[in-house]
Amino acid sequence: MATLLYNNRPALRSARTFNSLLNDMLRDTLPATTEPVKSFVPAADVLESEQGFELHLALPGVVKEDVKIDFQEGQLIISGERKAPAAEENAPKFRRVETGFGNFSRSFRLPETVDVTAIDAQLTDGILRVTIPFDSKKVTKHHIEVR
Repeated sequence: MATLLYNNRPALRSARTFNSLLNDMLRDTLPATTEPVKSFVPAADVLESEQGFELHLALPGVVKEDVKIDFQEGQLIISGERKAPAAEENAPKFRRVETGFGNFSRSFRLPETVDVTAIDAQLTDGILRVTIPFDSKKVTKHHIEVR
C-alpha cells in the first residue's frame, strides 16, 4: 500500500513556486511573435523627495534624438520612437520578440506645486531620468497665528 503525503499547513508551502509555474505557463501560451510590434509602453518609476519628483522611464536602445518631452495643460508628455533593427538579407531572423519597438508615449499629470521651467532630463544607460523640482516660490501650506 502506498503512503500519501499531505501537507496540512498550506502557509508553509511555497507560493513563489506556484506563481513562477503559473507565469511560465501563461507566458508560453502567449503568441510568440516573430515580427517587432509597432508601438510599446515603457515602464516608469516615479520617486518623490523634498526637492521634487524624479521620473525614470526604461528606454533601452533609444537615442536622445528620438525622445520628445513636452508640457501641455498640466501634463508632462514623453514620446518618441525605438527603431527596430534593419532587416538585412544575411542578418539573423527574429524567432521570438518580447521587447518593444516602434512609437511610444506616456503622459503624467503634474501638480501645480512643480516648477515646469526647471524640468531637466537625461538619458543614460537606457534610463530616461526626468527631474521635476518643486516651485519654492509657491506656498502650499502655511500656518497663521491668531493674535
